[in-house]
Amino acid sequence: MSDDRPFTRRDFVKTVVGGLAAGMAAGAPLDALAAAAAKPMPSRALGRTGHPVRLFSLGGQATLEKPDTTEESLAIIHRAIDLGVNYIDTARVYGGGLSEGYIGQVMKSRRKEVFLASKTRDRTYDGSMRSLETSLTTLQTDHLDLWQVHNVMLTDDLDRIFSRNGAVRALEKARDQKLVRFFGITGHYAPAVLRQGIERYPFDTLLVALNAADRARASFIDELLPVAVEKRMGIIGMKVPARGRLLREDGVATMKDALRYVLTLPVSTAIIGISTLAELEENVRIAREFQPLDPGGMRRLEDLARPYAEDATFFKLPA
Repeated sequence: MSDDRPFTRRDFVKTVVGGLAAGMAAGAPLDALAAAAAKPMPSRALGRTGHPVRLFSLGGQATLEKPDTTEESLAIIHRAIDLGVNYIDTARVYGGGLSEGYIGQVMKSRRKEVFLASKTRDRTYDGSMRSLETSLTTLQTDHLDLWQVHNVMLTDDLDRIFSRNGAVRALEKARDQKLVRFFGITGHYAPAVLRQGIERYPFDTLLVALNAADRARASFIDELLPVAVEKRMGIIGMKVPARGRLLREDGVATMKDALRYVLTLPVSTAIIGISTLAELEENVRIAREFQPLDPGGMRRLEDLARPYAEDATFFKLPA
């Protein structure tokens, strides 16, 4: 799915004025602000899909999964696309369908501008097909660019997914019917289980928890990423700030450090749930200005996160 729609005068004015307003409040020079506003986010290939995904992508949680946030959620989604975000990730279970609903209201008019991903939490063929039907209706689209098996935690999940009447059969059927284009697997619990999953089946993408505390224990970076890279998968990082638990004054202190760490890894993009427009603008700015860390810089952030790594990787299997 291409992101090469014509860049209109209205788009230009919205982007520049928004950036200038934020920068003027911070006292930055006008010429520097204008140059930053005009600079697009870098892109990387989303693995074998060929989609040139921007470094920062929009996750469907935070504000987008909360009730009574229609105005705020639609503003975040529209602004993200205006700023160049061309990948949006959600799931059937986020907010009990609220996330897909908010995104669907925007997709009604802007579907061609993004690579759209959702997930099935069901492990069966029938349940996953019902989940997909609901997702397509709620997202107001006739197809997903990426459909993912959601939150694979245990070997039992794999056994059910790959069974005769498992979710993988639904993925293949949906692709045959042109309801989805690519397949993915997601998880943040056990590296060994996800590794088994991508070794058993040629998923196109891997959505996995990655942050500066990861290497302290049960490391997705060390145990999983090398296999995904070898298989030329699109790798999508999540849990970058660990719902804020990674960010501490005496540890990894800034979102810039948190996101820069993950983007230095061999990932295609990082998805982050957004609470406010200010957070969105900050993350896009970090992605626009991204420069990879050297090995010493990566180790420094890992060392800072290590004393509270259990809290910053709360989503992993227990020690």
